[in-house]
Amino acid sequence: MKKYWEILREYKISLLISPFLVLITVLCETIQPTFMAQIIDDGVMQRDLSVVTQTGLYMVLISIAGLCISVINIYISSKTSIGFGTDLRSELFDKIQQLSFNDIDHFSSASLVTRLTNDISRIQQIVLMSMRLLLRAPMMLIMAVFFVVRINLELAMVLLAAIPVLSLSIFVILRKGFPLFMKVQQQLDRLNGVVRENLINIRVVKSFVREDFETKKFVKSSEELRDLVVRASNIVVAMFPVMQLVMNVSIVAILWIGGYKVIGGELKVGELISFVNYVMQVLMSLMMLSMIIMTFARASASSERIVEVLDTKPSLANTPEGLSDKNRIQKGEVSFRNVSFRYAGGEEDVLRNVSFDVRQGETIAVVGATGSAKSSMVQLIPRLYDVTGGELLIDGVNVKDYHLDELHAHIGMVLQKNELFTGTILDNLKWGKQNATMEEVEEATRAAEAHDFILSFQDGYDTQLGRGGVNVSGGQKQRLCIARALLLKPKILILDDSTSAVDSETELKIRRNLNALLSDTTVFIITQRVNTMQSADRVIVLEDGEVNAIGTPANLLETSDVYQEIYHSQQMTLP
Repeated sequence: MKKYWEILREYKISLLISPFLVLITVLCETIQPTFMAQIIDDGVMQRDLSVVTQTGLYMVLISIAGLCISVINIYISSKTSIGFGTDLRSELFDKIQQLSFNDIDHFSSASLVTRLTNDISRIQQIVLMSMRLLLRAPMMLIMAVFFVVRINLELAMVLLAAIPVLSLSIFVILRKGFPLFMKVQQQLDRLNGVVRENLINIRVVKSFVREDFETKKFVKSSEELRDLVVRASNIVVAMFPVMQLVMNVSIVAILWIGGYKVIGGELKVGELISFVNYVMQVLMSLMMLSMIIMTFARASASSERIVEVLDTKPSLANTPEGLSDKNRIQKGEVSFRNVSFRYAGGEEDVLRNVSFDVRQGETIAVVGATGSAKSSMVQLIPRLYDVTGGELLIDGVNVKDYHLDELHAHIGMVLQKNELFTGTILDNLKWGKQNATMEEVEEATRAAEAHDFILSFQDGYDTQLGRGGVNVSGGQKQRLCIARALLLKPKILILDDSTSAVDSETELKIRRNLNALLSDTTVFIITQRVNTMQSADRVIVLEDGEVNAIGTPANLLETSDVYQEIYHSQQMTLP
């Protein structure tokens, strides 16, 4: 709750005003049965029309006043709850941006989407209900009980005896229902995961004609969610018949006892009618309380999931030395010193005792079989993950001693999976350098062999890209991502198999352009193409997470069995 209060402080004036508005509204409602009793006993029974008229006018004026106050409270509570939800969503999203790859893998992207949307909506609803009903229900209950005790203590004892029974019933039912609410949210995560996976891989689904399979998978997950919701709802819904049964029995008892008192002259007719009205107000307040408790119970599951993210300390953060921001990447020399690495939750290292040095301006090809941890190794350089053993140095300084902004500003990376964002081509190109001039942009796109195909579009650089760049080909997407990285003029450039969708001729042009544009930049290229390997200054051969060999392409052709196997396997496929 502490984290929520930090946000709610901005709305403290509204939170202070709301209870007073609710109190006035409740007073306006609970005073009405008293006036009704007065109209019946002093007006109707005494045949005094002036009492009926005067008291009725009071009732109308008080109702109008209560309505106006209620409308004001509705406006304030709506504005506060929506503002709180917006601020909480922004804080949660900001925290997600701080999380490392490991942290995001732990939560899963589908779960994070659910927490940002469904879970926060539930917390927002709690704030709204708290300002409208949470105070209203107990105030109405207290005021109604006060008036029934004032009317007749003996009849009030019947009602007071029913309240503990109702409270115990609500407690027992909700205690059984709460664990199911947590399971509902978890199942919602799984359903969102199925949807997200299907939409991301829709081309694969359609290519293999697996629509029926995916539909069945979705229906199964959806039905599991339905069953959980039904189970949780059945437990909660059971409260209302119990409450109605207890209250109806109480009303029958009150009418029976009250009828005898009216006949005996101990109680007036109007007082009995107002007493029953107050009993109905008690029932209404208890139903409101039960609905609030039910909502709180379900929202508490959502709250735990939100707080879990907010309380997560990013596994990758600036060290005290990094926060000093005194180190600068000048050359781009990279050194691995007995580096080992394993993913969070992994049982064994994916990289073991990796050691090598790369000089400024060298082009290093990283090769190896699938699963040899090539991508894992290069992702350690910009600290997308932290090494779990050994040291990784840039210009002789441990990467942990650099500020993360310094690392990411001078290390360009084109990931194996290319991602573009909704917006224009120009917006995507300027992603890492917002103040880039058009000349700089065109220089980068020419180097990436992207300028010509961009101009082939009707709107050129202002062409709108769909989500993920769905309206460009795989090769075009790769070249745009390369241009985006080149625009940074990085000291270190990492290309993770980023020309796999580009033909060999275009790839050769890109490599030549890179050498001309970034002659002093250290380049790591993960590749499976022999031509790319042969054009590198040196090649690092990885096998099962270890460095099998390192050297020039010519040298490795003579000394490395693994490199020879890769080289000759591709030569055999050439025409």
